[in-house]
Amino acid sequence: MTRASSTASSCPRPSPPPSLPFSASPTRSRMKIPESLISEEDKAKYTLSTDDPTEIQLYYQKFYEENIREREHKKLPEEMAKIFQIETVLYEVLKAVVPSGKVDDKIERFARDVLRRNEQYVHYNILPLNAVEVKPAIMELPKIKAAVDALRNVVNLPMPKIHSTPGVAGDSSAMPMGRVRSINDILDWLSSIFGFQKGNVANQREHLILLLANIDTRNTKSEGRTKLDRATVPKLKDNIFKNYTSWCNYLCREPNLKFPRGCDRQQFELIYIGLFLLIWGEASNVRFMPECLCYIFHNMAHEVNEILDSNVRHVNGDTDQISARDEEYFLKEVITPIYQVLLKEVKSNKGGKASHSGWRNYDDLNEYFWSDRCFSRLKWPMNPKADFFGHSDVIQPANERATEAAVGKRKPKTNFVEFRTFLHLYRSFNRMWIFFILSFQAMLIVAWSPSRSLAAFLDADVFGSVLSIFITYAFLTFLQAALDIILTWNAWKSLKFRQILRYLLKFAVAVVWAVLLPIGYSSSLQNLTGLVKFFGSSDGDWRNRSFYNYLIVLYLVPNILSVVLFFLPPLRRWIECSNQRIITLFMWWAQPSIFVGRGMPVDMFSMLKYMVFWIMLLISKLAFSFYVEIVPLVGPTKLIMETPINNHQWHELFPNGTHNIGIVIAIWAPIVLVYFLDTQIWFAIFSTLLGAVYGAFHRLGEIRTLMMLRFRFKAVPSAFNNCFLSSSTVDTKRKDLDKSVELKNIANFSQVWNEFILSMRMEDLISNRERDLLLVRQTSRDLSVVQWPPFLLASKIPIALGMAKDFKGKDDDELFKKIRNDGYMHSAIVECYETLRDIIYALMEDESDKMILRKIFSEVENSIEKKMFLKSFSMSALSELSEKLKKFLMLSLSYSENVSEPQIISVLQDIMEIITEDIMVDHKILESAYPGVRVKSEQGFENIDFYLMHNKSWREKVARVHLLLNLRESAINVPQNLEARLRVTFFVNSLFMNMPCAPKVQKMLSFSVLTPYYKEDVLYSEDELEKENEDGISILFYLQKIYPDEWINFQERIRDTINDSKQGDPRKGKMELIHWVSYRGKTLARTVRGMMYYKQALELQYFLEFAGDDAILDGYRNFESYDNQKVFLDQAQALADLKFTYVVSCPVYGNQKKSTDLRDRSCYNNILNLMLMYPSLRVAYIDEKEDTINGKSQKFYYSVLVKGGTKLDEEIYRIKLPGCPVDIGEWKPESQNHAIIFTRGEALQTIDMNQDNYFEEAFKMRNVLEEFLKRWHNQQKPTILGIREHIFTGRFSSLAQFVSNQETSFVTIGQRILADPLRVRFHYGHPDIFDRIFHITRGGISKASKKINLNENIFAGLNSTLRGGFITHHEYIQVGKGRDVGMAEISLFETQVADGNGEQTLSRDVHRLGHRFDFYRMLSFYFTTVGFYFSCMLTVLTIYVFLYGRMYLFLSGMEKEILKNPSVQQSKALEEALATQSIFQFGLLIMLPMVLEIDLEQGFRTALGDFITMQLQLVSMFFTFQLGTKAHYYGGTILHAGFKCKATGRGFFDFHAKFVDNYIQYSRSHFVKGLELFILLIIYEGYRKLYHTSYLDAFITFSMWFLDVSWLFAPFVFNPSGFDWLKTVDDWTHWKMWMGNRGGIGIPRDKSWETWWNEEHEHLIYTTIRGRVLEIILAFRFFVYQYGIVYHLHIAHHSKSLLVYGLSWLVLVTALLVLMIGQACRPLLKGVGLWDSLVELARAYDYIMGLVIFMPLTFLSWFPFVSEFQTRMLFNQAFSRGLQFSRILAGRKDKIS
Repeated sequence: MTRASSTASSCPRPSPPPSLPFSASPTRSRMKIPESLISEEDKAKYTLSTDDPTEIQLYYQKFYEENIREREHKKLPEEMAKIFQIETVLYEVLKAVVPSGKVDDKIERFARDVLRRNEQYVHYNILPLNAVEVKPAIMELPKIKAAVDALRNVVNLPMPKIHSTPGVAGDSSAMPMGRVRSINDILDWLSSIFGFQKGNVANQREHLILLLANIDTRNTKSEGRTKLDRATVPKLKDNIFKNYTSWCNYLCREPNLKFPRGCDRQQFELIYIGLFLLIWGEASNVRFMPECLCYIFHNMAHEVNEILDSNVRHVNGDTDQISARDEEYFLKEVITPIYQVLLKEVKSNKGGKASHSGWRNYDDLNEYFWSDRCFSRLKWPMNPKADFFGHSDVIQPANERATEAAVGKRKPKTNFVEFRTFLHLYRSFNRMWIFFILSFQAMLIVAWSPSRSLAAFLDADVFGSVLSIFITYAFLTFLQAALDIILTWNAWKSLKFRQILRYLLKFAVAVVWAVLLPIGYSSSLQNLTGLVKFFGSSDGDWRNRSFYNYLIVLYLVPNILSVVLFFLPPLRRWIECSNQRIITLFMWWAQPSIFVGRGMPVDMFSMLKYMVFWIMLLISKLAFSFYVEIVPLVGPTKLIMETPINNHQWHELFPNGTHNIGIVIAIWAPIVLVYFLDTQIWFAIFSTLLGAVYGAFHRLGEIRTLMMLRFRFKAVPSAFNNCFLSSSTVDTKRKDLDKSVELKNIANFSQVWNEFILSMRMEDLISNRERDLLLVRQTSRDLSVVQWPPFLLASKIPIALGMAKDFKGKDDDELFKKIRNDGYMHSAIVECYETLRDIIYALMEDESDKMILRKIFSEVENSIEKKMFLKSFSMSALSELSEKLKKFLMLSLSYSENVSEPQIISVLQDIMEIITEDIMVDHKILESAYPGVRVKSEQGFENIDFYLMHNKSWREKVARVHLLLNLRESAINVPQNLEARLRVTFFVNSLFMNMPCAPKVQKMLSFSVLTPYYKEDVLYSEDELEKENEDGISILFYLQKIYPDEWINFQERIRDTINDSKQGDPRKGKMELIHWVSYRGKTLARTVRGMMYYKQALELQYFLEFAGDDAILDGYRNFESYDNQKVFLDQAQALADLKFTYVVSCPVYGNQKKSTDLRDRSCYNNILNLMLMYPSLRVAYIDEKEDTINGKSQKFYYSVLVKGGTKLDEEIYRIKLPGCPVDIGEWKPESQNHAIIFTRGEALQTIDMNQDNYFEEAFKMRNVLEEFLKRWHNQQKPTILGIREHIFTGRFSSLAQFVSNQETSFVTIGQRILADPLRVRFHYGHPDIFDRIFHITRGGISKASKKINLNENIFAGLNSTLRGGFITHHEYIQVGKGRDVGMAEISLFETQVADGNGEQTLSRDVHRLGHRFDFYRMLSFYFTTVGFYFSCMLTVLTIYVFLYGRMYLFLSGMEKEILKNPSVQQSKALEEALATQSIFQFGLLIMLPMVLEIDLEQGFRTALGDFITMQLQLVSMFFTFQLGTKAHYYGGTILHAGFKCKATGRGFFDFHAKFVDNYIQYSRSHFVKGLELFILLIIYEGYRKLYHTSYLDAFITFSMWFLDVSWLFAPFVFNPSGFDWLKTVDDWTHWKMWMGNRGGIGIPRDKSWETWWNEEHEHLIYTTIRGRVLEIILAFRFFVYQYGIVYHLHIAHHSKSLLVYGLSWLVLVTALLVLMIGQACRPLLKGVGLWDSLVELARAYDYIMGLVIFMPLTFLSWFPFVSEFQTRMLFNQAFSRGLQFSRILAGRKDKIS
């Protein structure tokens, strides 16, 4: 085999980097070798001339002999991989230079040998499986060896035979016919059978080995066992194939997991596991279709079984041989055809503009395999003409990117159709709507009774009327049955006959009941009975019952059965999962037969908890609705209906109606909307209160201040050891009694605590002084007390000295009792005494001096023991002694800094003189004890060991005592930084929470972290740091003012770094500055740094578990001095690699690598530097290559995994794809899916680009992973672990604080109550932890269908729940998160979430959960997902309905007539009811959980202060504005396909947005509606004052005005420098240019009004006829007030206001024709040639609207104090730094050095 042929079969190499001249030649160009591949020595020693064949062959021979043949067994695999890469380049140079006939045979032999060896040294990920001699520590782990041995068991497997065509004559690469292929392990064997790619096989080989090793570690007690435990492989098999076996049972198929008698069961199990992993690893986009993977596996496992069965039955014992398939066979024959179907369907989507009902998404194609018809129609091998492929005979090549959607017969949807209609809300949550409608009807009937009390329910007439609710129930059920047929019509062709029959029978039964019940009710009106008689009749009275009563009982039978099953969750779960025919028939009628959503009932205890919650809530809500909304309005309604009104001011809209039906509708319509809306309010109140109670019970906020921290700190080491080192064999009952155990606990704790403190110092959250105050020193064995951190001992020594000096008594006990009452004071005194004793004694060289010291110390200790201390020593001179000691210690520390020895001796002699002469009462005690020894201090203490003062350990003791003596009260309040305080208090508080005990590192669950990255910032460049904006402000300057304390700490750290280094490197300081700035933004560098704390934490934990007591007492950072330090650290790193993997999914990395764009190149270089900085970091990207095949250029795509090498990245795995994966679905989930095959472990944490992690929290990962192993009430293990988030962007501005508090409340108190007791927590983003095996076998960690899965995160939770998953939430661990900080970014985020919730409303997942959940859980699900956004829309709709209703009453003159009745005029029912929606509108429901959570975790005073501050900063205006965002985009998404949703940003900070930018973003969502409300409110105010004067009515009016002002002006109020006069002038100039510019190709929307206007209304082009009609109908609302004003101006007290008249026609013509009807009828207007005129009319309208909005801004900009006040409000949370920010934004700053 030649070298050329072998290159194609080896792992693909990365494209060569910029190269370096290899040799000099005067005649020919020089050959080049990559610089990164050649060491500096090689470059210096050898230069090759390209025209000298002999020289280059000699050089090649020498390189081979010295680096390969002689050093192969002495180097690590990664070093050999680099050498072989160099050799490859050398051989290519040799082949290019030396003619083929002149190459020595010896050189050819060397090349063949290199080729043979090279396969052993390919770049590896974690496991160097091909290492020969020198193996890394991870390969020496017994469990790794056991897993490798098990996988290499290929005994008795039939060997594959390779059939190949002979090559060209003389081509040694041609393989002989029928050669048996060499097989190394089971995966190689499977690859040869099915044709899997080498990269896939290598990837899954490591994946499977790590899984087996980690599972086996927990299964076996013997750590040295080199064979897998008997239960390891079956456990993994059960987890992987649980979904597959469930699928087989659902389809009544036998799983193809067969184990013949006499077989090696473990081998067979590994074959099945390996086969599934290989299928999954190469499935690309098909991974989102789990049942499709089950189908593929089922058929391929059948082929394996046939091979294995024939082999087992072989008589003579020889193994059969089978034919091997080529690499990529599986990709081409199985995955590519399915990918082409996906690609064809997604092209029908037209970029999200087409209706969902017109194309098949991932779910439709996957649910094709929920029917056994897939076996009969699709078959195996798959039939390309099957209906699954859409009758397309031609399968487009994977690498061809068609520009047009495939034509052909459109295939039907599967099981569900996502029609754009609000009726989905009723269809999905019909039980809730039926309950509320029937409740409203019943309450209205009771309220209509004469007594208007609930007691009327017992009355026969009233009760008989209440029974009419069942008629309503029947009609609502009929509506549900009709919707089931209508909304699934496009899927009927894919439904089975029994499914269609069920829909038809349901409809027929609903029709029958809708007919029978009204007939029965009409016949029962003559025989009405009360409630008591209805349930209390004797048996003899049943014949006298009315026919209607029997119908009711019969009608309620299914409901009664549902209630019975509701209270028997185990029975319900068994029934839903059963495949017995009788059960299946019963469930066929009760629920549609689908694969998911079965067996979801919870345990009885959990069910009772959320049932009680909802019963209490519903009682409160219904009572409020009855007594506040309904009953007060019934009386006035009756009067209105009885009052004849003949004086109509305009044409009566209801000429044939009776009882003033128009007035009744106008009054009751907003009440009805509020009735359906206020449940959301009650839910927010109840859930917030219960969440606060739950948080308190979970011990959140126990340690919320530094004072609490100091009070509880003594218990922290013990709590730490209970949480993290509970596996210790120490007797826990004697821990408090055994000092050695206490010291060990503190030593263990101090390692982690100190690393935590040092990490905060490296992050510049604390200063050097604060670091020294917080560090816990390793307690010396010579001390009798614990050396607590200095911040606990601050001012204890001075206070104790003052206490002793002022003490008047003579009783030692009294003084010592006071001291011992403060444990920290007692520790500080004892530590200072004992340390000073050792320090001074160690300095003495004369024995006489030592004798004196010993006597003094002995006298002190004896007097204390005999309680004679106060009699033996005088306390008056203690202060003087303290000052001298401080001076002595300071001089000792400064000895090397020009401090003379006599100075130190003199101070020491003074100290001894004070002790002997002033403090000791008996001055002669020393002379009597030591006769002949000089005692006078001026004669002694001269010989001092000054060399000792250079000793590091001695100096540390001196520094600590000096610190303790000088610490004052201010040292208590450390750290000063708010972020550091929150982290310290939360970490300590979490140790006392209900946290699972952490296992040893070896026993913990392994996990990966996955971060999707697109084109966000990795690191900021120097130019970006110093680039100034239009105000002259740079990012660096901005951050210096935002984080002044951290900037000072950074400067201090950099000075220390420069001083410590021998040579000052200015470039290093610049890089540190870049990192400091980048770590305060939402950058990839910050995220990676945080995630890599996991590895540091694991290595430290390994140290605590396996290092000896001496090493632990000496400290983690001093471990380098130990002899076995290298081996120990290698083992720690190996174990960390075994347990933790971090992958960043960066699909564009390959394009950035090739790009010439400066930003792309910068991102590439920064990502590369991150890989070089963190060797454990992996980057997965999509590589795009173009090749020419058959004369046609084609593109090929690969999933590639790389790691950091010496200087460049190193490719590990390369797996070919069927096409570009991100073309099929939403970008983010596709990015995650492409990289998930490179993750490892049993758990997977998803981390977004805007997140961070902390060292102290990373240490808790072992604890939280234990939650996966806990069984809850119903013996169910969690599948997703929710984790709270800490928002770190709250300091940027007031907006950032609003969003930070809102997000904090959601990720804490909100998700706390969702998880328990409501049991409806899903996956809302990051940083949740997934059960990785569960989810990779069920569709992945997100869903990716275009548009419908826009909010891909929550669909992972919905899918997990539907498939039997269980989601929990845990608050003892947190991860950092950055939220948006500017108005534009925040609005874009809210837009995306609202748009996503609109898509969720249409989705099958929401529909199925709405039906499969029990009633109470369904309510929780609704009000925490789409119901919240629908309530937002109802809030806005209520205002519209109220105002238009009042317009109707005012302009028709009816209001004037009915208010003549005093009873009606005094009624405040309408105002009282509408006041509830104002609570929602002002954002008070959002603020309630914020305030309660701050109260819980930081105290009531902080919560109250933050609430007042936020109100002063207009937080209500902000939330009111965002209410409009939610309502607009949620409703628009449901109505129209292609509704515009803007992408969210990752901006760093917020500066002035131009008027045009605000107008583009908010015009249609806020300004148009705000202007309409403005006109409505003007008219309303003109008439309201004539009739309404109540305070409540004034509050309602104020709330509506507040909403209108917020919608019109909030973007400018929260826009920095929004009222600066110069910027206002610039904005006006820019606005006029924008309005006047013409649109066209290539002109962006921010440059031309015309481009923006066309794009803004583009969704109306693609919307359905139903959407167009609805838009036209909504537009006719303007006729209500226009008609009245224009034709009946005389009713306004004969006012002939031309302004009102003009406004009415202006809004009518422009809004009605331009905004609504004109756009809806765009094709028609274009056809008749009126479109251009309409565009100009629209331009005029926007011009006028912009002018109306601009005028108030211009007026306010005239006053400088307005801009000053706005700046203070925006950038200062307590109005203390406002002036500074004013100067920032005004550009008045000093030059920064």
